[in-house]
Amino acid sequence: MATDPTDQPTDRRPGYEQAREELTEVVRRLETGGATLEESLALWERGEQLATICQEWLDGARARLAAAASGEEEKAGDN
Repeated sequence: MATDPTDQPTDRRPGYEQAREELTEVVRRLETGGATLEESLALWERGEQLATICQEWLDGARARLAAAASGEEEKAGDN
């Protein structure tokens, strides 16, 4: 099965695990408080970016699973 190049982490787009870890750290920092308003806003914005990246990875994985399942159904129907 060929992989889509967009399914690979890049310098600008982290992999799912990396984005999730960073998002967890952002949430922890926001929950502990102590940041200035400006820092909190920057953290929030980064958190939103990371949440979007994670969702894109999950959507891509879901699409790949659906495609694989569809291919398996087609093979089973050919028998």
